[in-house]
This record gives sequence, C-alpha cells and structure tokens, in this order.
Amino acid sequence: MIGTRTSRLARAQTEIVTEMLRKKFPALEIEVVPVTTMGDRLPDEKRAEVEGKGAFTEDLETLLQKGEVDAAVHSMKDLPTKLGGGLAIGATPVRADPRDALVSSYGLSLPEMPDGAVVGTSSVRRKAQLLSLRSDIELVDLHGNVETRLRRMGERGLDGIVLAAAGLRRLHEEGRITEYFSIEELVPAPCQGTIAVEIRADDHDVGAALMAIDDGDVRAVSTCERSFATRLGGDCDLPAGFCATKEGERMRLVGAILSPDGKTVVKQTSFEDAARPYEVGRRFAEKMLELGGEAILEGVMR
Repeated sequence: MIGTRTSRLARAQTEIVTEMLRKKFPALEIEVVPVTTMGDRLPDEKRAEVEGKGAFTEDLETLLQKGEVDAAVHSMKDLPTKLGGGLAIGATPVRADPRDALVSSYGLSLPEMPDGAVVGTSSVRRKAQLLSLRSDIELVDLHGNVETRLRRMGERGLDGIVLAAAGLRRLHEEGRITEYFSIEELVPAPCQGTIAVEIRADDHDVGAALMAIDDGDVRAVSTCERSFATRLGGDCDLPAGFCATKEGERMRLVGAILSPDGKTVVKQTSFEDAARPYEVGRRFAEKMLELGGEAILEGVMR
C-alpha cells in the first residue's frame, strides 16, 4: 500500500511511481491510499504558519510508522530534512524540470509586464528573487495547490503567478507557461521537481523493490541539496535557493541567498566532485554564508 496526498499533483506523482513499479514487477499488487494531510485541511490563510514544517508529510509519516501503509510518495521539496523516527528515503525515482515558471494572464514574460504588475506567490524565496529582477512589481500571497492558484489568479485579477514548472508539466498545464526562469535567474528550492518515496528503514523487502526504480543521479543531487538546506536552517522558509545538476563525475552548483526585498544578493556557481554529495552541499552552503549569506539570514530570523 502506498500513501499519497489527495491533490491532483500528488496523485499524478504517485501514478508515476506505481507505473515504474509495475513495469519492473508486473505481478505486484499496489493499492494507493489517499490521505488528507494537515496542510491540506487548513484554510489558505493559515498555511503560511505551517509551510516548511512537515504539514504535508507528517500524516503520511505517521501511517508509515504505524504500518498502515508500506510507502509514501512525496514531493521531496515538502519533505523535512529530518525524517520521522525509523523512516528512510527508499527511492528517488525521477526529477522533472527544477525551474520556476511564470503563468501570465496576458501571455507576457516578466520583463514585458507593466510597471506595478501584481504577481502571486507565497514563497519567500521566489519573492526575494523576483524583486531582485523587477523591484517595481507588487507581490501578493497566494496559497493552495496548483489548480487552486491557477483559478485564483483569474478570480483576484492578478497579472501572473509563479509556480514550479514540474508541477505544471505533471498536470499537463505546461501550455499556460509564459516564461521559464533559468536556474541562474531564479534559483529553485532544494529538490524542486524531485519525487521521493519514503519507507520504514527496517522494511528490507519494500526497500529492495524500490531500489529497482531508484535513480542514482537524482539521489546524489537530492542528497547534495538537502545537505545545503540543512546547513542553512533545515525547514525554515528562507529567501534562499540551491540547485545541483550532475554532469558526469562533477556537479554544477548554483546557490542564492537574498534579503527579502531582493536588494542584497549573494549568488554563487561552482563545479564540484560528485562523489561526496552530502559534503559538497554542506561545504557550498558554508561558503555562501561566509560570503555574506549569514548576515542576511540573521536579519531575516531576528
């Protein structure tokens, strides 16, 4: 049995995992258990208080720990850097496009939008980087799943919204994207676009089955990115992004730490040995903190 959130995106991601498993093990019987998590139950105005604290994963982890499901499918971006007791990541089967994307009401890119354009996003990371690109735009909070945010863009008369490209593409909504931001322009959140399958650490049978769909390159970059996030503050909602891309035996790292108003920016790009992803991610985070990121984050967390 595989647990998943009830949103369309979560179900689509779970379908990716189940199809991969069925191809490897045609006789395997799989039951999908939909779960309405605490984050899903909260009204939108309350979500800002819990985002980044396991609100969308804790209920699934509890079912795993109780043995009521054998695995749980998550967007790894939502998964806390410290997993629930006795749990482990059994597979990182796929990563989609990690970039952020703009959906504009009028088919415009960010540079084409009029002065004072109103753009919706609840992400501190996206807000800071958008302001560093266009200081004149107005940013408003916009919570909810992908479909909700797309609908409310029209209801609230917003000029555009910024979402993860991966989610839009997995819901076959990529036709609504009017601009893809490059990784350097708007550095993604760690593990954006990555699917994680969580299991009980001592469940060796399920672990062995899931290793058949694990992607070693995806596991390496996600390990690197989660290490970076852990060093910066774990699961705090910070104006920082980090993206690792494996290129042969090396990793290309892009990171950014910004003041919330986007006026102070520490941004770095580096190529590192891919053999030690955890150490590479942590070391890169420490370098960015030394270059001015620590002062920025201290100001944010006061």
